Amino acid sequence: MVRSAARDEGGAVADEVSRTDRTTVAREIETVWRLEAAKVVATLARMVGDLGRAEDLAQDALVEAMQSWPRTGIPRNPAAWLTSVAKRRAIDAWRRDERAAEKYALIAAAEAGDGDAIEPDETRIDDDLLRLVFVCCHPVLPAPSRVALALRVLCGLTTEEIAHAYLVPPATIGQRITRAKRALAAANVPFEVPDRDEFDERLGSVLEVVYLVFNEGYAATFGDEWMRPTLAEEAMRLGRVLAELVPEHAEAHALVALMELHASRFAARRAADGAAVPLTSQDRTLWDRLLIAHGVAALQRADALGGPRGPYALQAAIAACHATAASADATDWPQIAGLYDVLVERMPSPVVQLNRAVAVGMAYGPQAGLEALEPLGAEKSLSTYALLPAVRGDLLERLGRLSEARRAFLSAASLTANERERDELLRRASEADPLG
Repeated sequence: MVRSAARDEGGAVADEVSRTDRTTVAREIETVWRLEAAKVVATLARMVGDLGRAEDLAQDALVEAMQSWPRTGIPRNPAAWLTSVAKRRAIDAWRRDERAAEKYALIAAAEAGDGDAIEPDETRIDDDLLRLVFVCCHPVLPAPSRVALALRVLCGLTTEEIAHAYLVPPATIGQRITRAKRALAAANVPFEVPDRDEFDERLGSVLEVVYLVFNEGYAATFGDEWMRPTLAEEAMRLGRVLAELVPEHAEAHALVALMELHASRFAARRAADGAAVPLTSQDRTLWDRLLIAHGVAALQRADALGGPRGPYALQAAIAACHATAASADATDWPQIAGLYDVLVERMPSPVVQLNRAVAVGMAYGPQAGLEALEPLGAEKSLSTYALLPAVRGDLLERLGRLSEARRAFLSAASLTANERERDELLRRASEADPLG
């Protein structure tokens, strides 16, 4: 009986360990998919020439990975593994297709590359991810659908995350993405580099995609992490490629400047336990001075091209004010408020007005900030936006209206889907009025 009980107990422990291992591997696979899905889909889209089919193949490969990797371990190059499996599945399907020879040729050409005999084209976008952004931003699609599709396919953002970025219902984003895929297929849009004369037509949407990806990396919409640095780094990489591709386009350089200046604060934005650290409380000795120098230089390149500053250049100038200030108190808030005044004219949006209210409150006092914030209370698109009550809470706390501040912070905490942000807002609520 003792041996049997011991065996039973040992078996239960082994089962529990096995379940733990499976859970760990499942989490690792989820992380790998987040990091590699865009590359896999982009490569497959170039090979098979159909975005919907590429996504289906990538998902099939993911299913096989979930069955195989818990036994074999995650391969050294998971993207290559997933792509190889997806290609095999495509070939298996094509064997039953009368046009198989033509499709085999597509894969052969894709894998052969340009060949040694072909002179390299310096204007060619030699990057599957960036190529896919341009495809998703094809003029056949309405502008909102271009960005939504690229964010979903290229960056792996969920419909909820994209909806949060646009302040619209998730169902709306889902419909845009579905219609966009159908429109690309119906128009037989080729998965190839656009001609130079088409760049300007698509560049605005491409820059917007890169910017929104960076924003999601800078402050994650969902989950238990305050930031997703990998997304931000990928956005910066794409932005730098774009700036080299169109060196005469000021806003491309300005976007690089904006991202680098914000990224310079990454090490200070998160505490050792992962908690969010607000700008005014950050240890500025942790800021990356090299990135700040790069960002300032990129903004100077944008300004040197002449003409009025565009939205990205104005935001980069605001970021530069923060990045070059010795302390929060030494920040030139009146200059930042003035830049926001111009930005509201160039890029009118409730979120820009909200940020302007923050700057006004810092430059001219919390009462002025509340007055600037007041018109946004009736803005429907901000009704579920956590930053609105969070800003109100901060201004009320500075005015000494602590019970009102607490309610505002609690309201903001109830609206955010990011656990770290929620923790920070609940902390602010408790500190504003501990007795409630």
